[in-house]
Amino acid sequence: MASLLSFSTLKSCPVKASSSPATTLSPSQTFDEKFGRKGIKFTQSSDNLSVVELTVRNGSSLSVRLSDGLVTSYKPKVYWRDDGFEEVLYTQSSASEPSLVKGGIALVLNDVSMEGSSGSPCCTSEWVVKDVDSDSIDALQVELSCTNGNRTLEITYVVSLFPVSMATAVTVKNNGPKAVKLTSAILSHLKFKSRNGSAVGGLKGCSYCNHPPLSSNFSIMSPSEAMKPDSLSFLDSILYGSGDDSKSKLDAWTVEDNMYTMMRNKFSRVYTAPPAERLKRIYRTPPSKYELIDQGRGLGFGVIRMGYDDIYLSTPGALSEKYGKDYFICTGPASMLVPVELNPGEIWRGAQVIEHDNL
Repeated sequence: MASLLSFSTLKSCPVKASSSPATTLSPSQTFDEKFGRKGIKFTQSSDNLSVVELTVRNGSSLSVRLSDGLVTSYKPKVYWRDDGFEEVLYTQSSASEPSLVKGGIALVLNDVSMEGSSGSPCCTSEWVVKDVDSDSIDALQVELSCTNGNRTLEITYVVSLFPVSMATAVTVKNNGPKAVKLTSAILSHLKFKSRNGSAVGGLKGCSYCNHPPLSSNFSIMSPSEAMKPDSLSFLDSILYGSGDDSKSKLDAWTVEDNMYTMMRNKFSRVYTAPPAERLKRIYRTPPSKYELIDQGRGLGFGVIRMGYDDIYLSTPGALSEKYGKDYFICTGPASMLVPVELNPGEIWRGAQVIEHDNL
């Protein structure tokens, strides 16, 4: 797999999703003139938001909204035939407000420095396109940046595309005079063909507890909704069993003893080392890579965690019918239970890679 590319310095170009351009050029045309190149195209979506589309040589592609950094589409080539592309991401939009999109791949970054605070979003300024880069057309990336409200945090978000993988990476620098505490996650809403054919491998032996997801405008299920018990019909209880564990205590830890974690029943979990265990000299961390298996489409994907301490994993169970015919899960690297402490001048980095070998 190709490595992330280095960037040259370019002047930042602000993203203004709702304001009118000062010239006759649309925002997407301005971006395309400044940053466009082979495989990197800036367009205007149907809801009048600027979008960058990356397409590598084998036809794999992804789309990123520039206003908020949301990855709304990832279509890798997974079959040898000419039309062998599959949409991996699950998204939902409001019929009344098409710009309100949930799902996809979203960066969640919250400041929890205040004692007792549930956290406030760090990305409060408008995003800017900082740079793009490419290696021929086999590796492409776009770099976005923003700051928090008082401009003490400098946040950089890089989305990269390769022939058989894609990556999202965040860098946070504390330019302020005080230390900050952050919770973060890169949450991916991934589409599966069927509820009964979805599974995750590679988590056997890892400790986990039930926990709601971090609060985010992009989450399909809210934290409270994710923790509600599954409402199984009599037929569902026969087909899928009654494996719902959402009634378990949040501080109750369990060790995963299954080779494959079946995703048919509703749950919301964090796989990680318990905070008390981290005080020991030696403790078991969650795996840096785990596998997603979609039996219905015959596909498998690997998720690689970098810089983050936890793995978040949830499934809607029977609640998926509320959102449409396709099944989905939400997963990704996270630092939820123990916040990241960032002293003045320090830099923290985290990343996720989704790769496949279906070809």
